[in-house]
Amino acid sequence: MTIERRPLNHVWISDIKEDDQVSSLYLVKAKRLGATKKGDFFLSITLADRTGELEAKVWERAEDVSRLFNEGDILEIEGYAGSYRGQLQLILSKLKTVADIEEPDLFLETAKQDASGMMAQLREILRGIEHPRIKALVDQFLTDRKFTALFKKAPAAKNFHHSYIGGLLEHTLSVCRMARTVSQQYPDLDRDLLLAGAFLHDIGKVKELRFGGFIDYTDAGRLIGHLSLGVSMVDEKLALLEGFPEEISLRIKHLILSHHGEFAFGSPKRPKFLEAFALNLIDDLDAKMNGLKRFMERDRQEGNWTEFNRLFDRYFMKSGIMSAAFEKPDSQGRPEEIQGGLFAMTNSADQNQ
Repeated sequence: MTIERRPLNHVWISDIKEDDQVSSLYLVKAKRLGATKKGDFFLSITLADRTGELEAKVWERAEDVSRLFNEGDILEIEGYAGSYRGQLQLILSKLKTVADIEEPDLFLETAKQDASGMMAQLREILRGIEHPRIKALVDQFLTDRKFTALFKKAPAAKNFHHSYIGGLLEHTLSVCRMARTVSQQYPDLDRDLLLAGAFLHDIGKVKELRFGGFIDYTDAGRLIGHLSLGVSMVDEKLALLEGFPEEISLRIKHLILSHHGEFAFGSPKRPKFLEAFALNLIDDLDAKMNGLKRFMERDRQEGNWTEFNRLFDRYFMKSGIMSAAFEKPDSQGRPEEIQGGLFAMTNSADQNQ
C-alpha cells in the first residue's frame, strides 16, 4: 500500500525495502533497551507512520541515545534497511528529535471510510430500536455532542484491531450491522437489547485511550479499563432518565462487562444470557477479521505465507484458493480457466491414449 499524499522526501514505511538507505521522519511507538549475550547494550525502537510500523536498532552508544527521546516523539532518522531472521529492520546511524511537525496526521493511520458517513449509517441502524426505554438511553449518547465528537475520532485499540483514528466508530458500526443480521437469523434474541449492547459495548474507549500525537492508554484506561468506564458512562446517562427499568439497565451493563467473553480476556463477567453470548462472538469476529486483515496487508514475506504471528502463535496463508479467472464462466457456464489450461491438457491427454 502506498499513500499518495506525502511531505517532500518522506519515505512511507510500507515502501521501505531491503537494502534501502532511508532518511525520513517517524513516530516512536515504543523503545526498549536490551543487552546482547556479551553484555553490550542495544536499543530497539518501533517506528511508525500511517502506513505501518518497522523495528529499528541502534547498536552504538545505545544508553546515551536512549536518553535523547521518549515514546511519542517524532524522530528524523537515517539508516539502512537490512534483514534479520527474515524480518526487515532499520539499522540507524543518525537520529534527532523534531519539535514542529507541519503534518501531524502523517504519523497516525485513519479509517478509510468517512467519519460523518459512518456516523450517519450508525444512527440509521439505531433508529430501528423500538423499545422506548432502550431508545431513550441510546439517544442520550447520540445527542451528546462532546461524546460523539470523541466517538468519531477514537481508535478501538492501541495495537491489534481498528487501532487508528476513527477505528472505534468503524468497529461499532460493523458490530451493529452484524447484530442486526444475527437478530434476524435468531428471532429468540431481543434485537433492541442486542443493538444497544453493540453500540455501547466499547464506549469506555473514548476515556481509555488518548490519541493526540500517538495512541496510548490514559491513566483511567490503565487503572480502570474501558469495560468499567463504559458502565460508569451508562450510569451517568441513566441518572437523567427517571424511572428507567432496573432489569434493562442490569442487562445492558452485563453486555458491556461480559463482551470479552472470558476472565482470561479481561471480562469481569462471562456472558450469562443469549444476547451477551451473541455480542461476545460478534465483537470477537469483527476484531479478529480486522486485525488479521491488516496484519496480512502489511506482511513483507514473499510467497503465500505470512511471517509468524506471535499473538495467534501461527503462520497465516495470504492467498485465496482460486484466481479471479476461475470465477468468470463462459457462455456454457464453465470457468474461463477450464476452457484452456487444465481442460485443454485433459483433451490432449485423452487424444494421446
